[in-house]
Amino acid sequence: MVRPGRSGRIFNYIGRHNIRGDFFGGLTAAVIALPMALAFGVASGAGAAAGLWSAAIIGLVTALFGGTPALISEPTGPMTVVFTAVLATLTTKADSPAQALAIAFTVVMLSGVFQILYGVLRLGRYITQMPYTVISGFMSGIGTILIVLQIGPLLGQAPPPGGVMGTLQALPQLLQGIQPLETVLALFTLAVLWFTPERIKRLIPVPLFALIVGTILSLVFFQGVDLRRIGEIPSGLPQLTLPALGPDVLQLVVINAALLGMLGSIDCLLTCLVSDSLTRTEHQSDKELVGQGLANIVAGLCGALPGSGATTATVVNIQAGGRTGLSGLLRALILALMILAGSGLASRIPLAVLAAIVFKVGLDIVDWGFLVRVPQLSIKGAFITYVVIALTVLVDLMVAVGVGIFIANILTIDKMSRMQTGAVKAVSTADDALALSDQDKRLLDQAGGRVLLFQLNGAMIFGVAKTISREHNAIADCDAVIFDLSGVYHLGITAALAIENAVEEALEVGRSVYVVGAAGTTRKRLEQLRLFQLLPDDHTGLDLHQALGHAVEAQTVPKAT
Repeated sequence: MVRPGRSGRIFNYIGRHNIRGDFFGGLTAAVIALPMALAFGVASGAGAAAGLWSAAIIGLVTALFGGTPALISEPTGPMTVVFTAVLATLTTKADSPAQALAIAFTVVMLSGVFQILYGVLRLGRYITQMPYTVISGFMSGIGTILIVLQIGPLLGQAPPPGGVMGTLQALPQLLQGIQPLETVLALFTLAVLWFTPERIKRLIPVPLFALIVGTILSLVFFQGVDLRRIGEIPSGLPQLTLPALGPDVLQLVVINAALLGMLGSIDCLLTCLVSDSLTRTEHQSDKELVGQGLANIVAGLCGALPGSGATTATVVNIQAGGRTGLSGLLRALILALMILAGSGLASRIPLAVLAAIVFKVGLDIVDWGFLVRVPQLSIKGAFITYVVIALTVLVDLMVAVGVGIFIANILTIDKMSRMQTGAVKAVSTADDALALSDQDKRLLDQAGGRVLLFQLNGAMIFGVAKTISREHNAIADCDAVIFDLSGVYHLGITAALAIENAVEEALEVGRSVYVVGAAGTTRKRLEQLRLFQLLPDDHTGLDLHQALGHAVEAQTVPKAT
């Protein structure tokens, strides 16, 4: 078992006991990264070089500073979708395409700052605690966006402006202008991606195999045909990109950077869980977020795409023997050598082949299994999932997540409130459903309906406040009220205020009030509200049996005339 990095260390865990496994893991992950990085770079509009250098830079920095030894980070589908949308929006606002790119890379840098902030604030363990219906809908929506945006390239044309809606609106024109040979090449590439035999898959990653086969096919059988290709890729190291920002796009930059940082964090930490399950180690969420943030800052400075933990690359790395951050470092170095030495060869790759690879990635991201089963599991869950998909595709990614979480929380709170409603009981005669001893039941019956026992159990969240308010209306028909909180293990602020309101109303109409059983944080909250100051000491320091005896005795003593 690989021991995880110690808490507090600066660098990721880079071991020396598994050099052979880490080498083969890094080599395999580098090979599979090449076609995906090219495809995402071209699909984003930033260019193939932006995708290639992203795979190398982000992989290098996270391998050094991350908190998950075997994790591989690179440009991913979700991050590319957001970056593409940001770049498309900025292109309409900036003075030139170069300025739009500079601002888009500034968004990448700022997203890294947000990720570091999430890590410093120790939010790592909370980020992935979203309902699966929201995560599934969000990821399926992103997969759908990738699919739709590749329709133009699959038909041999440039993607129409306007994102998803622009593509759907331009669909008739795209079909009219179809380039049959490029479409045939794209379909052939998809067939390779789907139907490659298992024996070949064991020798070479399928995306790379499809890229090689599609490119060779275009060079051999499409000679003299004017196919759209990647074109010349700048050789040499990436150029430094300084942050660029203007007041007219400040809000756009900050909002999208926060979204990109959050999406990258969710995407990464979910992959970390996969890595943990395969290696039987435990990652450091907050340290990983800091490492991912540093990686995206450097990527933005170098004019590269944003990235995150990539599930496929991580699994491939682990299956090939990678266990420590050394595999990520070797992968980054191998990729850098490939980029510097093979940029000329990559220029001949047809865009239709890359579009087919991204199209297949989009299909893989869509959570088909869950989408089919969720209506059988829960109609409400299906509603949330499908709403999030629609909002992600047609409106905005941040709106989709916000609305999805809001609806899911409202439904959860409603369900918990209905479950807790039965835990609030107000009775004046013994009830078999009450958790009372035989002595206490006799005392309650002896009071002849003049003592109201208000018994609460479990977690009193704010959704229970309405039930408390409704039940305390019964105080009009009694002389004494006992609030039994011995079964309450959590008392929310709203529920505490509802109890305070009930006590005050009972006192206002001249009832004797007892509050018993409050302990720990429940008693502390009531003390903070100064509730006990409203009552005599002997009405708050008793247990339930003593309070019942005291109240019953007070009812049997003849009142002075």
